[in-house]
Amino acid sequence: MFRILREDYRRHGSSLTDPAFVSLAIYRYGHWAIGLRNPALRWLASKPYALMKLFILNVTKVWIPPQVSIGADFHIIHAEGSLSIHPDVVIGDRCGVMHNVTIGTNMRPGAPVIGDDVFIGVNATVLGAIRIGDRVRIGANTAVTTNVPSDSVVIGSPARIYPSLPIFAAKKKAPPASAAEGRAPDHE
Repeated sequence: MFRILREDYRRHGSSLTDPAFVSLAIYRYGHWAIGLRNPALRWLASKPYALMKLFILNVTKVWIPPQVSIGADFHIIHAEGSLSIHPDVVIGDRCGVMHNVTIGTNMRPGAPVIGDDVFIGVNATVLGAIRIGDRVRIGANTAVTTNVPSDSVVIGSPARIYPSLPIFAAKKKAPPASAAEGRAPDHE
């Protein structure tokens, strides 16, 4: 847990007072506390989490319940507004989230599953039992309520999906650079 906190600290500007880092550190502690197997230790560890949640998270307005599954390198880009994530949400690696974002249910059972390398813009909402693919960019003020394939851009409300970002599509078609670099030039 301390290695992850060090990485979070560096990723969020190496500031102990950064609201994004503080909120994420509280989430990490809560996630660790509910994972304890001993019921007495779990109960004891949950008390400081409850106090931090009550006093600190009400100030930062970043709500990440300890049940949320977050992959490596999660980044809260700006914690100047609110961030609300439903407890059943699963977030992949290297996800970046701006402020005033809601990720949760759509008044029905099920929460979003978000892939790797996803960016979620300001004031976006991702709602329902949907799957967001890898390398997706969700634009500002976008309301996403349907599945989104990998390598897409999603903008608007209601959301419009633009598949296959040109930069990623070009990388898929290009031959591997390592094969060309390993050969010596042919001279006659």
